Amino acid sequence: MSLTTIAKRTPLYPVYRHFAYRRMTRNFWEWSGEDQKRFDFYRQFVATGDLVFDVGANLGNRAKVFSRLGAVVVAVEPQTACADFLLAAFHDTANFHLVRKALGSSAGQAEMLISNAHTISSLSPDWVRSVTESGRFAEYEWNRKETVLIDTLDNLMAQYGCPAFVKIDVEGFEDQVVSGLSTPVGALSMEFCPEFMESTLRCIGHLCRIGDFRFQISLDESMEFALPKWVTAEEIRRALSEVPSTAFGDLYARFNSQHPSSP
Repeated sequence: MSLTTIAKRTPLYPVYRHFAYRRMTRNFWEWSGEDQKRFDFYRQFVATGDLVFDVGANLGNRAKVFSRLGAVVVAVEPQTACADFLLAAFHDTANFHLVRKALGSSAGQAEMLISNAHTISSLSPDWVRSVTESGRFAEYEWNRKETVLIDTLDNLMAQYGCPAFVKIDVEGFEDQVVSGLSTPVGALSMEFCPEFMESTLRCIGHLCRIGDFRFQISLDESMEFALPKWVTAEEIRRALSEVPSTAFGDLYARFNSQHPSSP
């Protein structure tokens, strides 16, 4: 039995873990050039007092920016280690709420595939297979599982209200998250990669069924839009088909409240 396993069984371990995470988050709030770049980009979606859902918050590099923008942030993160880090980093932030769950098409629970790189842990075995076979993440492993609770965007909205912006970064589970939404929100972002584009296309289809949305894409971590204007679903599908196979990015959807369509 390892010393770590023995330590976890002692009554003082939760106290030790709390202070260990506090030390780890000591430099979290330092502001970098990348933080400022994200701040300048997201301010088109987020204003002071807005509600933002950060789905797949991981270690909070987006939640940090949303908080600096003055938003009320609901961070959704099922990985135990990442959620513990967020709790320590935002322990004295008033407008921050942590939800230790994943989101999906319906409430329940599922097994999450935990990677040796926490940013690519996933609830989608098909996504893991795709990014491994393509070579994108061939050097990583998903050799541990964690049972996580799953809720829906609808239920989150019933508890916290309708968000101005929803950031979704859940490694191939984006379409399941979006399918748990039955009414439009202000705007959303959904991560994509070309070898798993069917998931992204399903997101587009579902959003178009519940509202009148326009779309944009941002490639890699550029924090810039790749298209000269917001486009229709048909146009964004065509644009996505032209994304280089080695790239990745985020699909952005903005609700046109002046011309809502019927669900």
